[in-house]
Amino acid sequence: MQPAIGLGRVVAVTNLEEFFRGALRGVLADQHVAVDGQTEHYVVNMLTLFARAERLYESTPDGPSLKPLVQMFSDALEAATVAERDAALQRVGDVSLFMAGFFMRSFARRLVDVDYHIAMGGQAYGTLALSLERGRSRGPAQVFAELAAKFQPLVDALGQISDAAYVYTQRDILRLYEVWLKTGSVRARRLLRRLGVEAAPVALRTH
Repeated sequence: MQPAIGLGRVVAVTNLEEFFRGALRGVLADQHVAVDGQTEHYVVNMLTLFARAERLYESTPDGPSLKPLVQMFSDALEAATVAERDAALQRVGDVSLFMAGFFMRSFARRLVDVDYHIAMGGQAYGTLALSLERGRSRGPAQVFAELAAKFQPLVDALGQISDAAYVYTQRDILRLYEVWLKTGSVRARRLLRRLGVEAAPVALRTH
């Protein structure tokens, strides 16, 4: 039995995969986002895998760590074989989606922002989809193509799962507004409205 977050409290779940499947379906329906069943299955498996920290982080002499995305993407493009490149691109996309969805609030304290993760993850999945199409792996190619095309809505979906037990501060509200301006996140705008803030874009000054 493992703990999971839901409805403002910690609840116990006996099957983490089923928890993520139910949560993902619920938030995708709430956000009016449709994905293919294979794509849903892929995201659920990725969430279940990364729920174990040792599968998300890499072991280093200094402890668990994540390479910067740009280094991960560069390593993928310089891989010795197509299989190694595709596996590395998949990891870039997976890590970007997971981090942008579940740890969006933490980016406020970092140099690299959530929109960077969205751009890098979408590009990695899109490049992988093209590679698999050339290799005639059409089923997986379609999954990664959909992940690339719907990366932002999926980030919003994972963010909504993460939001279930979070209490927002004034700083968080400002952060949500910044995220909405940068990414056009539907989730961010909905949360702002729920928190009593009507999000309106800042008018650009003309000289």
